[in-house]
Amino acid sequence: MRYYFTRDTLFVRGAFRAASTGVNGGSRPVSTIFNHTVPENFDHAEPDRYLWRIAATAGLGEDFFGLLTAVPMRHLCILQYDFITVFVTAGVTNPNPDPAAPHTINIVVASQEGLSDGALLETIATATGAKAHALGLMGYPFTGTTTDAVAAACEGEVRHVYAGTATEAGRRIYAAVLQGVREALDRQEGRTVRERPSFFIFSRYGGDHWVEWRPEGCPYYPCHFEGQACDFCYCPYYPCRDGDLGEWVESLSGGRVWSCSACTLLHEPDVAVYFKKNPEASLQELKKYRASMEGDPQ
Repeated sequence: MRYYFTRDTLFVRGAFRAASTGVNGGSRPVSTIFNHTVPENFDHAEPDRYLWRIAATAGLGEDFFGLLTAVPMRHLCILQYDFITVFVTAGVTNPNPDPAAPHTINIVVASQEGLSDGALLETIATATGAKAHALGLMGYPFTGTTTDAVAAACEGEVRHVYAGTATEAGRRIYAAVLQGVREALDRQEGRTVRERPSFFIFSRYGGDHWVEWRPEGCPYYPCHFEGQACDFCYCPYYPCRDGDLGEWVESLSGGRVWSCSACTLLHEPDVAVYFKKNPEASLQELKKYRASMEGDPQ
């Protein structure tokens, strides 16, 4: 799995088994899930055709799930909890025509470990429960909006048969969505101001907690070398499982986690610039580009 975003669209790509409650939803293999911010004059009459135009313009083919939102993509929240990544855009008021009307909360859950068909569908239920919990904690008198959508996707051989809140997968999904909905609403409603999408990682250092990764005023700069690029401190390839760039290590809380602390690939300015210009580039393409810059014939 890998993801990237443009000014108005989040793209999540991979060899997915997926399910979606959005437009033309269902359950099927897809290579892309995207969440697109519609313009103010959006015609709601044919959302399916609108999604097809977005996919065609992006050269995605036909195997996709698409979600639509009025929320600007700069308010997107991305949360990483081990093998689970959650993407949330959230708005609960529609300024036109009725300021009091609930609006759209879109949630994409991607698992780097395989889920059974039942667990994939249960992921949607778990995410929906966490969304309702988040709205309740924030004092909203409803458990969802009229146009909410959830997409769930996984890659790899099945490792998780269930995804309820008592399971390894479900516990992570619930926690990430619970945090993500609240953070996304804080941004959409102006309580938290960010000029670009926000990234969070679940950390166990000093006790379990969520950490927002921000380049501004980073106390760890330079974590690799002077002059490094920090645009991708939160790596969109993580965990890449590329033995040239990282390794599996034992976690302090048990189990194994992917460690790439020594990887400098996306911190190298030339590579970072290339990746921003070519957001669909594969990891191998970036490695080859770096090699070409260094004069390595390989």
